[in-house]
Order: sequence, then C-alpha cells, then structure tokens
Amino acid sequence: MTAQELLAAYAADERNFSGADLRGVNLSKANLSKANLSGADLSGADLSKANLSKANLSGANLSGALLVGALLVGANLEGANLSEASLRRAVLIGANLSGARLREANLNYADLSRADLSRADLSGANLKEASLKGACLSLANLSGACLSGASLSGASLNGAHLDDANLSGANFSGADLSGASLKGANLSGADLSRANLRGSNLDEANQEGVIR
Repeated sequence: MTAQELLAAYAADERNFSGADLRGVNLSKANLSKANLSGADLSGADLSKANLSKANLSGANLSGALLVGALLVGANLEGANLSEASLRRAVLIGANLSGARLREANLNYADLSRADLSRADLSGANLKEASLKGACLSLANLSGACLSGASLSGASLNGAHLDDANLSGANFSGADLSGASLKGANLSGADLSRANLRGSNLDEANQEGVIR
C-alpha cells in the first residue's frame, strides 16, 4: 500500500489497516489518529510529526522508522518493534508500550509520562532528558541505556535491569526501584530522594553526588 492510498482511504473514513505493508512510506505530518495499524509493517517509514494519537500499533514493525516529534498520546504499541527507531521529541503520554522492543531507539526529549513500558526492551536506547514521570517500567530492560537528565519521578522500575546505564543527573524522586539491578550504572548527581531501593543491586555503581 502506498502512502497516497492509505491517506485516501483514511480520508474516506476507513480506519482498519491491520497488517498493511507500508515499508519505507512517507507519512510525515499525516493525521492517522485512531487508525488500526496493528501488525502493519512500517519499517523505515517516515512518520515525523504524524498524529497517531490513540492509534492501534500493537505488534507493528516500526524498526528504523522516523517518528521525530510524532504524537502518540494514548497509542497502543504493545509488543511493537521500534528497534533503532527515532522518537526524538515524540509525545507518548499514556501510551501502551508493554513488551515493546526499543533496542537502541532514540527517545531524546520524548514525553513518556504515565506510559506503560513494563517488560519493554530498551537496552542501549537513548532517553536523554526524556520525561518518564509516573511511567511503569517494571521488569523493563534498560541495560546500557542513556537516561542522563531524564525525569523518572514517581516511576515504577521494580525488577528493572539498569546495568551499566547512564543515569547521571536523572530524577528518581519517589520512584520504585525495588529489586532493580543497577550494577555498574552511573548515578552521579542523580536524585534518589524518597526512592524505594529495597533489594536493589548497586554493586560497582557510581554514586558520586547522589541526592538521597
């Protein structure tokens, strides 16, 4: 399916594009809110500044896709493949990313407030200055990820893997890190005030200037 065919069908009130082959299409700035793109192949597609709020992208392949500045408020991305995708400054407030694959994805300055990232694979991802306030990251894999300056106040990270992650200057105030693994992580200057660290592993972590 071409971008033109998709947009024409959407303009005609069609919303079901489940399983569509949209590899490499240019849908920059397109309005696809509430569209059903579950299981669709959008690998390498350009969705920069597109409106995908409340869209169903569960199980979709978005590997290597451009989603810079995209609106994904309340979108369903459960189990989606976003490996190496660029979501810089994307807005994913309240989105469902449970079990999603985001290996080495770029989420710099993205807003993931109250998003569900439980069991998501964010290993090697870049989340510098991202907002994860109140987000659920239970059992998520953030090994080797960069969360420098990120806000995780009130977030749930119980059982999460943050080994060798860059957490310098991150705000974990009031966060739940119980049972989390932070082995070898860089926590320099991080805010851990009121954080629950019961049973967490901080072996070899850099805790210089940590606020408690």
